[in-house]
Amino acid sequence: MARPGDAGRAPGSIRILGLDPGSRRTGYGIVDKAGSRLRAVADGLIDCRRQPSLAARLAYLCRELVLLVRRYQPDAAVLEALYHGVNPRSLIVLAQARGALISTLALEEVEIAEYSPAEVKTALTGNGRAGKIQVARMVRLVLGLDDRPLAADTTDALAAAICYAQRLRMERLRKP
Repeated sequence: MARPGDAGRAPGSIRILGLDPGSRRTGYGIVDKAGSRLRAVADGLIDCRRQPSLAARLAYLCRELVLLVRRYQPDAAVLEALYHGVNPRSLIVLAQARGALISTLALEEVEIAEYSPAEVKTALTGNGRAGKIQVARMVRLVLGLDDRPLAADTTDALAAAICYAQRLRMERLRKP
């Protein structure tokens, strides 16, 4: 029986939701993996900037994520792990946004994976110190995207989904 988010989904494919967390804007990208083929399904931003407080932004973020999960029915979600180098106040707020996303995904029973920014960059470019332009170029190439503008948060979310898809293939090859 088909689930609501299965329209246009290849049989046996895996649907991956990539997230680039932020307390003001969270990028998302949804990718289907069928065999070695990757296909972009949807991408965009959850824009929380109109919400009057951090608590309201986090609640809005959770509500919007629930809508995405219920619409697209991902099999797994992937987020970039926190990185050092952000000022402490920003790091705390980012951690709160990530916590809200992770809690929401867990409540919706979506498998969760996390990779460092360097792991995501390495999976896409072979270089863990690649710049945003190089990562964006590889995201477009791997997914066969047109030249429409993509927000950096959206590109990062798609990159995380691609990383998960590539690691999934490697993990399956390692299993006897």
